[in-house]
Amino acid sequence: MNTPKLKEKTWTKELEQPIYQAWKTQKVNAFKKDTRPIFSIDTPPPYVNAPVHIGQVTTYNLMDMFARYKRMQGYNVLFPLGLDRNGLPIEMAAEKEFKVKLTDIAREKALEYCNKILEKASLASVESFLRCGISFNSWDIGTGIGEIYETDSADYRAMTQETFIELFNKGLIYEDSRINNFCPGCQTTLADSEVDYLDKPTKFNDIVFKVKETKEELVIGTTRPELVCTCGMVIYHPDDERYKHLKGKTAITPIFGKEVPIKPHPLADPKKGTGLVMMCSAGDLSDIRFFREMNLTPTIAINKDGTMNELAGFLKGLKVRDAREKMLSELKEKKLLMKQVTIEHRTPICERSKDEIEFISMPEYYVRQTEVLEEMKNYAHQMNFYDDKSRQILINWIEGVTIDWPISRRRFYATEVPLWYCKKCKDVITPPKGKYYQPWKEKPPIDKCPKCGSKEFRGDERVFDTWFDSSNTPLYILKWNRDKEFFKKASPCSLRPQGKEIVRTWLYYTVLKNHLLNKSCIFRDVWVNFHILDGKGEKMSKSKGNIIDPKLVLDKYGAESFRLWIATEGNLEKIDFMCSFERIEGAGKTLTKLWNVSRFISMFDIVEEKPELLPTDKWILHELNHIVQTAKERYDRYDFHNSTVELKHFIWETLASHYLELVKSRAYNGEGKFSEPEQKSALYTLHRVLQRTLRLLAPVIPMFAYKVYQEIYGDDIHSLKFPEIGDEYKVAFETAELEDMNSKIWKAKKDAGKSLKDPITKLVISEKFKSIEQDLIVTHRIQKLEYGEELKIEL
Repeated sequence: MNTPKLKEKTWTKELEQPIYQAWKTQKVNAFKKDTRPIFSIDTPPPYVNAPVHIGQVTTYNLMDMFARYKRMQGYNVLFPLGLDRNGLPIEMAAEKEFKVKLTDIAREKALEYCNKILEKASLASVESFLRCGISFNSWDIGTGIGEIYETDSADYRAMTQETFIELFNKGLIYEDSRINNFCPGCQTTLADSEVDYLDKPTKFNDIVFKVKETKEELVIGTTRPELVCTCGMVIYHPDDERYKHLKGKTAITPIFGKEVPIKPHPLADPKKGTGLVMMCSAGDLSDIRFFREMNLTPTIAINKDGTMNELAGFLKGLKVRDAREKMLSELKEKKLLMKQVTIEHRTPICERSKDEIEFISMPEYYVRQTEVLEEMKNYAHQMNFYDDKSRQILINWIEGVTIDWPISRRRFYATEVPLWYCKKCKDVITPPKGKYYQPWKEKPPIDKCPKCGSKEFRGDERVFDTWFDSSNTPLYILKWNRDKEFFKKASPCSLRPQGKEIVRTWLYYTVLKNHLLNKSCIFRDVWVNFHILDGKGEKMSKSKGNIIDPKLVLDKYGAESFRLWIATEGNLEKIDFMCSFERIEGAGKTLTKLWNVSRFISMFDIVEEKPELLPTDKWILHELNHIVQTAKERYDRYDFHNSTVELKHFIWETLASHYLELVKSRAYNGEGKFSEPEQKSALYTLHRVLQRTLRLLAPVIPMFAYKVYQEIYGDDIHSLKFPEIGDEYKVAFETAELEDMNSKIWKAKKDAGKSLKDPITKLVISEKFKSIEQDLIVTHRIQKLEYGEELKIEL
């Protein structure tokens, strides 16, 4: 027995910084091409305009557990960090910071403001990742394999434009003018996936139409009276007896006097309002679909700035809400407003700005997706989902897709649409791939139009939807069109980890884009996480102001307590769980316990060669075999929760409370009661158990495991293989039975006011424990041991 090799008496958070800083400086996780199989993780790039919140840090720590486990399995792990610096969040931050509306100023000035926001943001926004010991391949920004990438870099944007050019040249992207979701606040078209819904109180207004042929008054309920000018048809349900006489007749709209046909249609609900419905060109999504189905020409009465246009007549120039009030006032004055009731209306809103969505017609570029939905469903079934129930989120979205994907936007800080147009003949000029283009301020890569010879061109001023950019991430990290040999070897990407709320966007569009480009499924596994909730059980968001800064947690409790809490708190692929400072602090107690166990074992000599093992030692190794098997099965499924909970019990109960108590006398052997082989059996097993326990936990608490293993055994634990099941041993008793018996003996002594060191006069135990009687006699100070069916203790 020697002085403990672990000098510090306990684990503290101050021990973490030297370790993670050394890992960063020494670039220990750099990706290097070699012959090992590749395991790639397509991490979700966080926006850099604000520090990451505790929910993001939680999910990245889980991803790090995946990466570290796969390295221990012999994989060459590609685990890069991306930084999202594109799109509306950057623009909105600029507008807030500089108190301007970017759509009201020159483009160059708008970009200048965005760049100023980004100058403030840096790797400081993700400092918490470093402090948690997350093993990204690199902490350097660059274009190399595994290096940190930025989505606004010239290289990344060039790849976005390459994907567009390739799809455009294949005929899979086209321009069209059609009604789309439009956010008046963001001043841009939105895809359906960028629209949220909110129940808002609104007025349901009964207004009067007239039947041209009979002068009969028709009362129709609507929440959008300002859109009466766009009404294209009045409908009733085919089974509604009240209105069957109206079939084929004509309705005259109030105020505007527009004549529209009256027809039966199943979209009308006889139980809602009066059962009659005015179908406007673009009141909501059902209106838009109805106009397409009925082949009606839409009338768009709203401008892109959210004001009414000339088609709205006397409402021209008014904001939509003001126009609504003026129309109601006019209807009331002419006694055409019969009733108003307040209802909860499911209102479409922009997911970012929260402005109410309008529907206007603008020319945009579209990716063809409706023709490949069956292939997309096949991919949804082909990919492995963790948890499998999350697969349905993707399938439901695919089944709801009815239109092609609008990808062009009228904003500034994003990747530009790489096209020019001949001013004379309108021919579209597509540049060669491989360069980042800014057509709004650059000349095209040709001198004259190949069609008409003109030398005058107009550059496209639009940019891409953020998801058209974000759907590149696996292509970018696997070096599509940059390193074809590497892309071939590394495809498909091994894992896409992401939140459940962006399955319909990031996951769907990424799989779609790769299919259109490469006719393959880009992911093997998809891990979908739920949310970290605040202390009240609510989802954290910047708008709610309930974001928890992870730096506060790391400063107070340290990264390893936080990481262990993440693993033990719950299975994030199946449930939301609340952030609890009390439970994070509680996880630190397990670290203290494991440190004390490690420090105790470090006092004893390491026995390298396996001796003849005693039954007690065979029992603990048998128990650990079970935990190794369970851990591998769970870790393979990205479940670090159940195994870590089992390991926590093993450390506190099986190892510390029972095994160590049973063998410490044999390990010390101070009184010479045991032979040298018996002592060696204990020493060999103590170190074997500690080594395997630390290796099982190395992906979860990497800095703790590294420190302990390095100081006791002189090896970098992260360069070692994940434990395999060792020799199997037959054990006559269950671990729970042994733990229960020991606990009852200790309780009996305590209840009798005795010390645990006081002898037991007589003990009757089950014969199944006969093989370990020597350790039991010494541990419990048993003077007389007998065997029987019922436990009996005489003190």
